[in-house]
Amino acid sequence: MDLLSDVLSLMKLSGTLYFRTSFTSPWGLEVPEFENVSRFHYVHRGRCFAHVEGQAEAVLLSRGDLIIITRGARHTLSDPSDVAAKSVDQVVEESGFTGQGALVFGDVGAGHETQLICGHFAFDRGASHVLFDSLPRYIHIKDYGEVSPSWLDDTLKVIGAEVGRNQLGSDLIALKLSEIIFTQAIRHHVAHEGQNRPGFAGFADKHILLALEAMHQEPAKTWTLQSLAKVAGMSRTAFSNKFSSLVTHTPLNYLTSWRMQLARQLLADTDIPIIEVATRSGYQSEASFGRVFKRHFDMPPAGYRRSRALREAV
Repeated sequence: MDLLSDVLSLMKLSGTLYFRTSFTSPWGLEVPEFENVSRFHYVHRGRCFAHVEGQAEAVLLSRGDLIIITRGARHTLSDPSDVAAKSVDQVVEESGFTGQGALVFGDVGAGHETQLICGHFAFDRGASHVLFDSLPRYIHIKDYGEVSPSWLDDTLKVIGAEVGRNQLGSDLIALKLSEIIFTQAIRHHVAHEGQNRPGFAGFADKHILLALEAMHQEPAKTWTLQSLAKVAGMSRTAFSNKFSSLVTHTPLNYLTSWRMQLARQLLADTDIPIIEVATRSGYQSEASFGRVFKRHFDMPPAGYRRSRALREAV
């Protein structure tokens, strides 16, 4: 599995579509803050302004643009930019939206129409990775269909036309396709804006990427700084300095963090013995594994497994 797919699989990316909208200006919508999600809005038709909490300027979104509010921050969408925004619940109530078809708000035909596809991408509670820790507060990709593969441009058009309708299988198709859109957006960001962004930059560097891929392919291997530098084709000192600068973690700290995420997932999703979780995560001793795990998650492996089981049973 390639590196980005490996990370997203461990984080259990899952897409949710809220609705397709038809808003007639003047309108404003306030979206509340939410944990463990990235919100997204795709402009299927028209335009609007997005103002993310903590950012000074509003972002103009034109037809074909995609914005991802990476950590679920509070934000507003509006046209024009200075109109008073109403809460999502208030807009849904006033529009009489039932969950079927488009969410229509405003006097149809009286002003400029904006059609959006809105939803979010959820991640497993407790999942963490430097790629996501390093994301800006939002990613804005202009004319998303142009920078994505041609088939994905067609996909966006299909979602815009089908989401919320009652055709057989259309909702499930739209959900799965939305997950592909997120993956493509992150890949685009890594390849462009992310090249110079600490945390992302390591995944765009061909030498550091080789070491990252090796750690992901064989996380339980007894890696050393020297062996990782050899994989990267660099001297140990040059590799260590470059890795730390670009990834914002030392090589061995990154390896430990990734192993802990693998262990967390095994504890949550399986009932295999803890010693097997330890060995799959690169530890030969259950005691040493337990100490490292507790430093990362503030509880021992057995306690983490119990807490996840209780949470999911509620």
